[in-house]
Formats: sequence, structure tokens, C-alpha cells
Amino acid sequence: MSGKFEPKTPVQLNPPKSDPISPEFLKQCNGVDGNLCYVAIKGQVFDVTGNKAYQPGGSYNVFAGHDASRALALTSTKAEDVRPDWSDLGEKEVGVLNDWYTFFSKRYNIVGVVEGAANL
Repeated sequence: MSGKFEPKTPVQLNPPKSDPISPEFLKQCNGVDGNLCYVAIKGQVFDVTGNKAYQPGGSYNVFAGHDASRALALTSTKAEDVRPDWSDLGEKEVGVLNDWYTFFSKRYNIVGVVEGAANL
């Protein structure tokens, strides 16, 4: 099962960065007007700029510019679920969140960590 999350086409990733990214800056990275497009999971910020699904009008744009940990754990695209807190979720949801983290980490560069993130 180790290849379960491997991308179909190999991806050359940069070493993960731990640069602090403010929540305000993250919010601006929503893909609007050609801006960067970032999604955070468990406080780690992924650059998803090249994926149209996260750009305005894309099916996952609701995640852009946010820490979407809770929504991913719940497999939800509801705006009210897009938030960093997942501490109250059950084992099953935490497993789903960890799977999403693995999925993202094999496809997108980690460009930093959300400043003050308590959900690492």
C-alpha cells in the first residue's frame, strides 16, 4: 500500500521549507488575479498554484488561502468546514486527514508553516 498515494506522473519536489507564513498572507494566496494559491494542512503550507482545481472557479477553490484541515478530514467542501481545528475529530477522520496530508506531500511543495499554528 505504500504506493497508494503516489502521483501518476512523478513530481520533482523541493525540500520542505519551514518559513513562517502569516494567516493574513495565507488568505491572500487564493489564486485570485493570478496570485499564488496555497492550501495549509495541519499547519503546513502547500503551493497548489499549478492545479486549476484550487484556482477561482475550481472545485477545490474553497480550500485556497486557508488551513483546510477540518474540511479535508471530513471530506467536505463546505466553506464552514474550512478551518484549521481538527482536535475534536475521531480516529477515522484523523486517519482521513493524515491520508490527505500524505497525498499533498507527494504532489506539492511545502513552502512554510502557518504562524501560530496549533494543529501541527
